[in-house]
Amino acid sequence: MKTSRRSEVDPFIVMDVMEAAAKAEAAGRHIIHMEVGQPGTAAPQKARQALSDAMDADALGYTVALGIPALRDGIAALHQRWYGVDLDPARVVVTAGSSAAFTLAFTALFDEGDSVGVTEPGYPSYRQILKALSLRSVGVPTHEEHAHRLRPEDIPEGLNGMMVASPANPTGVMLGRDDLAALIERCQSLGTSFISDEIYHGLHYGPRAVSALEVSDDLYVINSFSKYFSMTGWRLGWMVVPPDHVRTIERLAQNLFICAPHAAQVAALGALTAIDELEQNREVYAANRQLLLDGLPKVGLTSFAPPDGAFYVYADVSDWTDDSRAFAAEILEQAGVAITPGLDFDPVRGHQTIRFSYARSTADIREGLTRLQGYLSQRGKPQG
Repeated sequence: MKTSRRSEVDPFIVMDVMEAAAKAEAAGRHIIHMEVGQPGTAAPQKARQALSDAMDADALGYTVALGIPALRDGIAALHQRWYGVDLDPARVVVTAGSSAAFTLAFTALFDEGDSVGVTEPGYPSYRQILKALSLRSVGVPTHEEHAHRLRPEDIPEGLNGMMVASPANPTGVMLGRDDLAALIERCQSLGTSFISDEIYHGLHYGPRAVSALEVSDDLYVINSFSKYFSMTGWRLGWMVVPPDHVRTIERLAQNLFICAPHAAQVAALGALTAIDELEQNREVYAANRQLLLDGLPKVGLTSFAPPDGAFYVYADVSDWTDDSRAFAAEILEQAGVAITPGLDFDPVRGHQTIRFSYARSTADIREGLTRLQGYLSQRGKPQG
């Protein structure tokens, strides 16, 4: 049976690294996980308690396609608390993770063959979801000399859409209000739909992240309970769309997903009240970030921009290798540390970069650095 050309997407390399790490663990090895953007903490206690209470009282069947009204109200209130934005809950759509939100956004906004800009480096699944939908991704390079901040002049003419993430994966770079406003103005002047990926909001180590909704309502915003709220496996996200797009998204959601998982929506209601616990998690990430900023130069990895947010460091390893995938596999095999090759994020220049995640425990990050230092000092840099 033949398969479609749309299905010929590239693998999500970090998932391949996770699988290789799992096989090593099944063989009895202790692996330090610095590859995946997944908090090492469980969902907040208040989220788990909310679900436990609901399971005794509710069948947890289908919800309406746009999400439980109380959760949409809660998400709107979160926008008021974080950004001072007075958001109509009717514009909030609860989704089965941010992945479903990307699928809904791309399907609603673009026709077959349309082109959508994605930053390089950037989240790899943007490209693959676009391809699966018969859309064309256009790489828009960012540059280390500008700390990988996308600039208005970087956005080419002729795009139907532009994906922008702040804080960004894999660099952790954040855009200030003026930077974000300039990008939105550039896209609007070109007739390019603007989609803001804000799934790492709440994870900042200086000034807070700015939402695109503070600048304009004529755009899509996508967020998730996975990162700040420590609920990756619960598969729950949300999107905010212009008022006249709500019914379009609702019809698509009804047919593609029916609804987001009811159990996860109930837990998310609890998570919205767990800010004290979540802020404690952020303090751990801040400590882990500092460990990497101090420790990576000591192991011989000196070229990286300190991240403003998220929980990643994106490092240049061109002194060590011109094959980041082989280098990551070598480090997993020899040092027992799982990291992600930059090819996942930048198919053009990623052969000389790697991403470290510092989302796990501080003890894990410290042990990972110790193992890296031991192995790389023994290995040494290639000559020439």
